[in-house]
Amino acid sequence: MEKTAIILSAFLPVILCCDCSHSVDKPFDCSDIYKSGQNLSGIYSIYPAGDFPVWVYCQMVSEGKDEDKGGWTVIQRRMDGSVNFYRPWRDYKRGFGKVEGEYWLGLENLYQLTRHKKFMLRVDLEDFEGRRGFAQYSSFSVGCECEGYKLQVSGFTDGGAGDCLSGHNDLKFSTFDKDQDTHEKSCAKEYLGGFWYGSCHNTNPNGVYLWGEDPTHYAIGVCWSTWKNYAVSMKTFSMKIKRVS
Repeated sequence: MEKTAIILSAFLPVILCCDCSHSVDKPFDCSDIYKSGQNLSGIYSIYPAGDFPVWVYCQMVSEGKDEDKGGWTVIQRRMDGSVNFYRPWRDYKRGFGKVEGEYWLGLENLYQLTRHKKFMLRVDLEDFEGRRGFAQYSSFSVGCECEGYKLQVSGFTDGGAGDCLSGHNDLKFSTFDKDQDTHEKSCAKEYLGGFWYGSCHNTNPNGVYLWGEDPTHYAIGVCWSTWKNYAVSMKTFSMKIKRVS
């Protein structure tokens, strides 16, 4: 079983500082913390935008190839429905939730992390029967707010879950109060989440936390359609990134 570090902290959204330079003695992301010799998963502070800390959950143990193990920065996590993810643009921009539980790291933080460095993405899923799968992408980045925090994702590797994100590549992020999708209606309002919607989605990580399969609530749950279907909501869902050396 994976060890977990007990670290006292609170979730603090990053204070934007686009011109700040990154200090070499402060960890940019969880990869730096892992390389420093810390191998316990838990809550740490990173500095993607200069001198201001961002609290994140670092996953230091992961299945996969040796080069994929350790140093994952968790950017999104669902596990018990304790946090409401149907939120406005300002919350998705800054980040919200509890780092020890469910949270969203924030679009501006994702932009600052991926703007100059290359990252891979891993999505881990578990259903209510205990079955697990994952999907991995060799390239992941988020554009600036002026570009709608556009998603760039490619290089899919199947871990049994199938590919739900490639179809969201090159899409802008949408919330119920900022519609940037390609649908005639608001996907965020229709599917009760915030995501890189098109018309509308193959996966809805930030949808309503539902208990397993319920066809009466089609596609509004935390679904990953290529593994299950749109009527099945996951028990746990996490997205994490790691710097590519």
